[in-house]
Amino acid sequence: MTVTEKIGQRLVGGFPGTEMDGEFIRLVREYKIGNVILFQHNVESNEQLLRLCRSIRELITEETGHRPFITIDQEGGGVTRLPREAVNAPGAMALAATGDPENAYRAALLTARELRAFGIDFNLAPSVDVNCNPDNPIIGVRSFGDTPEQVERYALAALRGYRDGGVLCSAKHFPGHGDTAMDTHVSLPCIDKPLEALEEMELRPFRAMIAAGCPAVTTTHILFPRLEPEKLPATMSRRIITGLLRERMGFRGLIISDCMEMDAIARYYGSAQGTVKAMAAGVDLVFISHTASVLEETARAVRAAAEAGTLSMEELDASVEKILAYKDQVGGAPAGTPGRPEAMAEAAALRRASIVLARGTIPALGERPFFCGCADYRAGLVSSQAGGAAAFPDFMAARLGGKGLVTGKDPGPEEVRAAAEAARGSTSLFVCTYNGHLFPGQRALVQALGALGIPMAQVALRNPYDLRCAPEGAAAVAAWDYAGPTLEALVPILSGEAIPTGRMPVALEGRV
Repeated sequence: MTVTEKIGQRLVGGFPGTEMDGEFIRLVREYKIGNVILFQHNVESNEQLLRLCRSIRELITEETGHRPFITIDQEGGGVTRLPREAVNAPGAMALAATGDPENAYRAALLTARELRAFGIDFNLAPSVDVNCNPDNPIIGVRSFGDTPEQVERYALAALRGYRDGGVLCSAKHFPGHGDTAMDTHVSLPCIDKPLEALEEMELRPFRAMIAAGCPAVTTTHILFPRLEPEKLPATMSRRIITGLLRERMGFRGLIISDCMEMDAIARYYGSAQGTVKAMAAGVDLVFISHTASVLEETARAVRAAAEAGTLSMEELDASVEKILAYKDQVGGAPAGTPGRPEAMAEAAALRRASIVLARGTIPALGERPFFCGCADYRAGLVSSQAGGAAAFPDFMAARLGGKGLVTGKDPGPEEVRAAAEAARGSTSLFVCTYNGHLFPGQRALVQALGALGIPMAQVALRNPYDLRCAPEGAAAVAAWDYAGPTLEALVPILSGEAIPTGRMPVALEGRV
């Protein structure tokens, strides 16, 4: 292999549409880009996704001599990329709410089989972050819980499911993204913990996954000054990637980066030079997920570093050899059929089993139920794009009768007063929150409706920590994501026809 071909095997690129554009095709041909990441904007239907994966596989195999990794963030819940007609399982915390780790296995197996049916061979999941900060804006329900023991149990079950389903998976985000109040997509967080504290919390699930043979670990763009005295995020730190993960923890699989176009890297270090540092730190696969010009600049920068001796050719060769060995384990033509009715039914059953009545009693609808709350919006750059579900108030009013009122995601005082006035005279109140713990307007709305003295339920459509603001006497329901299948699962619960069976996987005292 030429140096260009070797570098291409270590890069993962993306493109903006539902088929490869001319610029991305040129980069594959010129720079031998060996791998692809797919997002929701690349997907519109089962048939289209099958065609797209086939064309990716054919182009990259022809140009590089090796099958590509086709990667995707199909975590489930709020982070899904597959079309609506495909199987989309619940997310991590929702699965933990079922109380049975085998449900994490079933969800991962369903997901792996669905990905294989499209020809996708590498799922960038699960998150094994311990969500020990309830105000974390980007992890939250993507985590299996707020204790390392809980995360371990469910993550190990998910690992078995992906393995049995025949796809690679990756434990993320090393060494831990659970204790931040910032999002690495838009900022550069810092976790100022010593190694001993990380060993007790953040690193425990990673150790368990490594011991169980997890094939890959994804790094995070967070500063850990007690581990890396230079101002370098974990992805770019040789002390953390090689010293801690490789040598101290004994990981021998693939180390992959989070996207290097995230602001934590792009704004502070530059994506291209950040990639050079990441490879020098020991990262095998580096993601430039969106922009063709950035991918080209990065390929050139890595080539220049290799020629200048900044990057070790011995380490470059060893990394490529490892990547090709994992490619030999997976890939090839699609296997199975996407969107099988029995698989869709199993995913729906898992979703129903995840809904939790955290406290209180669901009020009877009565003749004039009132449904209120914000519409779906994109909760974070990693989240699924908004628009996948009808607004909770409109959906429920159409299905259960009564009146629906949609508010903004952070309603101001006038909007809150207007909503409370519109709710007067109702026989029951149902208010949804969506990351309400981060928006004072949502919390004010809940309190204003609660003050009316009408039987009420609050439904948290993402983080259960929203339920901390539920008024005394109100029912508190955790539903985990704002998606059409979840709203459908809520209908029989809010109508009183079904009783939620899920259990809260986070500590209630002082939180919910």
